[in-house]
Amino acid sequence: MKRAILLIAFILISVIYADAQLIYSCENRYDADFKVYIVDNRYDADLLVFKVDNRYDVGKDGYWFFVENRYDAAKKIWFAENRYDADLLIFFVENRYDAGWKNRSKIPLLY
Repeated sequence: MKRAILLIAFILISVIYADAQLIYSCENRYDADFKVYIVDNRYDADLLVFKVDNRYDVGKDGYWFFVENRYDAAKKIWFAENRYDADLLIFFVENRYDAGWKNRSKIPLLY
């Protein structure tokens, strides 16, 4: 019985984290859950982001899949034009193994 409960808990946690980085880009800042700014230098970023091509590849932190429908997204973001208006500074990486958090204090924004 304990095993079944642990297995169910593990599956539920996995599902929550797997969907956590399905992202929708809003046109209006007030519709977004948080605001992001794309920095020019990876060392200035809070999160290094790798855009995945498949929604089922989002299990790791920093793997984002952009959905076309806001209701399919786990989080809605708005791209700020000024870094001081943003809640999260991101840098898009080309290598999936570079993705991840640089500033762990911002983790609650995505979960």
